[in-house]
Amino acid sequence: MGPWSRRRFLIEFGKGTTALVLLGPVAAACGSEPRGNDGTPEAASSSSTSSSSLAATTIPANPTTTEAQVAPESSGDTRWERVLMSNVSAYILVRNSKAVIVDAGHAGLIDDIEAGLQRVGVAWADVGDVILTHMHSDHIGGLPAIMERATSATAHAGEPDIEAMRSPRPLSVVADGDEVVGLRIIGTPGHTPGHVCVLDATAGILVAGDALNESDGEILGASSRFSSDMTAANESVKKLATFDYSTILMGHGDPITSNGSQMVADLSSTL
Repeated sequence: MGPWSRRRFLIEFGKGTTALVLLGPVAAACGSEPRGNDGTPEAASSSSTSSSSLAATTIPANPTTTEAQVAPESSGDTRWERVLMSNVSAYILVRNSKAVIVDAGHAGLIDDIEAGLQRVGVAWADVGDVILTHMHSDHIGGLPAIMERATSATAHAGEPDIEAMRSPRPLSVVADGDEVVGLRIIGTPGHTPGHVCVLDATAGILVAGDALNESDGEILGASSRFSSDMTAANESVKKLATFDYSTILMGHGDPITSNGSQMVADLSSTL
């Protein structure tokens, strides 16, 4: 990989992060900076951070929600809604009046997910599936509350990450090539061992979790600061470049709504 650009430097070192209240063991959530009791930053986590610490619960101090759009975005037969919770986004995909929630966001912000459902015109009863891209706390913290409200939903995740996830009902294992209500699961290990992405091939939408990031309109790969295996993470970027999609919805950064797969192909050629 060549020298870092200013944009990559910013994404790697937590551009736009907020203060965190840590509950339980101190953890490094994706894109969040651990701090000591005196409020000063602690040393950055290494890539060998254990899965148990990565899965510890974190919630942002004084969290705020910013609506990404006034009305739901639409790609083909799929409508999608971004739910931005402080420094991380979850997404709602609506296909044939049925909703799929991808990622659960921070714990304690279930009302943000509910507001997102209302914006896209569906209710908890319409949520049939929840797909978790990976085990980091800023992506799974809201899972128990979601499952308690979406009483008919099944939650899915990559097997290597499931042990670190807490849910009131058992989670379904998904792997590369599986489908969940017509959405293709793409195995993308590296950021975590069980990381997966979600592709709506018909609508041209990729939900990338933390396999990809965005900064100032530029696509970046997984953060080396919070990834367990950067060699695997870079190979996952190259794998994503082989699929066709225009829209990319990421956990960190703004959605890309055109030319997505070409941007990822351009990125992969630099890795």
